[in-house]
Amino acid sequence: MAARDRGRRPRILLVGGGWVGTYTALRLERRLGPAEAEVTLVSPENFLLYQPLLPEVASGTLEARHAVVPLRRVLRRTRLVHGRLTALDHDRRVAAVDVGEGETRELGYDHVAIGLGSVTRLLPVPGLADHAIGFATVADATWLRDHVLDRLEFADASRDPERRRRALTFVFVGGGYTGVEALGELQDLAAEACASYASLEPDDLRWVLVEATDRILPIVDPGLSAYATQALRDRGVRVELSSTLERVEDGCLHLSTGEQLAADTLVWAAGVRPNPLAAELGLPVDDRGAIRVDATLAVRGTPGAWAAGDCAVVPDLVAGDGARAPATAQYAVREARTLGDNLAAAVRGDAPQPFRHRALGELITLGRHDGVAQVLGRVTLRGFLPWYLRRLYYLLQVPTPERKLRVLLDWTISLAFRRDITGLGSVTRGSRARAMGTGGA
Repeated sequence: MAARDRGRRPRILLVGGGWVGTYTALRLERRLGPAEAEVTLVSPENFLLYQPLLPEVASGTLEARHAVVPLRRVLRRTRLVHGRLTALDHDRRVAAVDVGEGETRELGYDHVAIGLGSVTRLLPVPGLADHAIGFATVADATWLRDHVLDRLEFADASRDPERRRRALTFVFVGGGYTGVEALGELQDLAAEACASYASLEPDDLRWVLVEATDRILPIVDPGLSAYATQALRDRGVRVELSSTLERVEDGCLHLSTGEQLAADTLVWAAGVRPNPLAAELGLPVDDRGAIRVDATLAVRGTPGAWAAGDCAVVPDLVAGDGARAPATAQYAVREARTLGDNLAAAVRGDAPQPFRHRALGELITLGRHDGVAQVLGRVTLRGFLPWYLRRLYYLLQVPTPERKLRVLLDWTISLAFRRDITGLGSVTRGSRARAMGTGGA
């Protein structure tokens, strides 16, 4: 790399406006003075999505805009470039960014930090991409809410028993926290909405959760997993374990058990994979396409390049034995703080520090004021308390006092009044293709 121009501030380029990009920028604004570095964030969105709140967006207990944080409001000294990274020439220290309408900009940098995140992991299931909706964006959550309400409207008006049954069958594939929380919240919405339809009862609805392994919620201990499974079954949810979706054909879902389910709603929540763009940047990656970094989050063998979050293979020094840090928001935020500290250290010529984090635990909602929690790996909770603690924790984590107040007001209103079951016809009907595609940043 050519020597930095005398008197010019070091340039730090952050790629991706998710947890890693946003929290790294916030950390740099805290650690570095305005004269020490020029920080630029490239993001395809002008907001940070607070993804743990998506289930509440889908169920209507939270306004969609309150689950996002405007980046231009929270980042005071970071320049935001609205666009998508398309290429990286690290030898020249130049990034190519598509800013829309056929225009591409080149951004120079001294240090680049990649936080591209992940995309929905799409398995080669025939018919899946054409019939499933993911659950990773605000568009997904709002589309799904409108879709569920639309199916209730159709079922109430229809007199065809087979078409009614198909409309009222909702299948979720993937028993991790995304699938479980989305199902729990949407079932609450639909059950409450049934009171407004003369011909519908909550028992008319079929909710099916399909999980390939022998238990749901593998991130918590087996006892909590068993409790969650039974709680869902007590609410009428069919939990199909050790079962997979084999194909989708003519609106019929074929399971590995041999069962066929006619359903208008298929939600795919069977995991994520690193954003495929990470493997196209000329940086070292593993067999999954995740960028290889050392314990300080520096890209291996590539001075001036850094990466963190779901698109990177981050060593988990606490777990040891070559373990990789989990791809969760909790870890991404902590990685971003370490990344910000190390970028500041690099600018000042100081030594970077390794990333270390001991998991605080997991808080998962099952809907209907029920949940499970595993705290510090030992303490387990079930019932109302973990449901309440989950809301309290995420409320405290939401950036800016304004957003905290808006979320709190939405939740308070939802406790005092019945849910709004207005269907807007969804302005996000194109979200299926984006959710099941490759994404970008």
